[in-house]
Amino acid sequence: METNGSHSAERLVIGQKVTVDIGAIAHGGHCVARFEGQVIFVRYGIPGEKAVVEITAVNSKMARGDAIEIIQASEHRVEAPCKYAVPGGCGGCDFQHIDLGYQRILKAEVIKDQFARLGGMEIECAVLAVEPSDGLHWRTRMDFAIGDSGHIGLYSHRSNDVIEIDDCLIADSTMEVASLTSRKWNGDDRIEAGSTSTGQVNISRAGRSISGPTQLNEVVLGVTYQISPQSFWQSHKSAPTTLVNEVMSKIDLREGDVVCDLYGGVGLFTAALAAAVGPTGKVHLIESDRRAVGDAMKIFKGYKNVEIHPGSVESQLPKISEVDVLLLDPPRTGAGEEVITVMNRIKPRTILYVSCDPASLARDAKLLLASGYRMDHIVGFDLFPMTQHVECVARFTLE
Repeated sequence: METNGSHSAERLVIGQKVTVDIGAIAHGGHCVARFEGQVIFVRYGIPGEKAVVEITAVNSKMARGDAIEIIQASEHRVEAPCKYAVPGGCGGCDFQHIDLGYQRILKAEVIKDQFARLGGMEIECAVLAVEPSDGLHWRTRMDFAIGDSGHIGLYSHRSNDVIEIDDCLIADSTMEVASLTSRKWNGDDRIEAGSTSTGQVNISRAGRSISGPTQLNEVVLGVTYQISPQSFWQSHKSAPTTLVNEVMSKIDLREGDVVCDLYGGVGLFTAALAAAVGPTGKVHLIESDRRAVGDAMKIFKGYKNVEIHPGSVESQLPKISEVDVLLLDPPRTGAGEEVITVMNRIKPRTILYVSCDPASLARDAKLLLASGYRMDHIVGFDLFPMTQHVECVARFTLE
């Protein structure tokens, strides 16, 4: 039954359909709407639209829903290129119904909002476009679940339901996802696919390679990284070059500097950092993942100015007493108070923070500013087009 705001103040229930005005974008891939004072987080809407929303979840604080009928459409609405990017469909993409330029504007609004709410800072942050320009076929790492019929798929939003697919339009085309979807897979082990800048493709199951090379070669700005398929690597095909260029243009290294590369993975940034500080400088790479550490050990075996520290940042960073510049690229949860406290004790002159989550970046920025740093640069890169996610690079310098 569809209802509007003139009848009842009763709590919303799952399956109820209500007509609402779609409000501002919020962190998490949804917009905020209200119905009789109740907050609804709405997917598949665009700010400024009027829509019929079907309620999909309810708790004591708010409800969630999908825009299933658009009464007044935004000028930024487009037809989603993927047939699975619909209510009840695949949860991998949040914004396929929005034109790419406006997706970036919305992401910039989310960054600004998170810094205001969580960081206590008023900022502006442009989100820059990255090739490919159509926002498709950019993803070089895919993780598929197996559906009830034995075909691979992706999870529906906030659900364990597997939506079986026949292709994925954001996956790098060299993976040939359609050939994987046509196969029938026994069991429930996840299927992982990865492609590289050198044209290699690996298919793994439950962490073991079943097709393609067991070591992948990635080339970034002339440096070759031989990595395990299970080691973390930036998922957007243009991300490694984009981020290394941005980091090195803003980090202000000097020959002889001591640099920490926190959450360093296989060392994407380490090679460029080592070249910049020269033979009299040093790069400390800290990483906790065993496979990534093993890859980094091989990649930097011949580097005399690189030291690799296996273990968590919390356990390893306190062992390093003098640091001129610090780079960190943490997981979505951010660095957190414990790590920021150690960073503040070491007091590097410059901290460059690469972040895939504006909320955790804003929280950590607040801690850094309280310790005498100022944020003098921030930029976003649209390294996750069609989704809510965005990559930021922020620089903090001592006042």
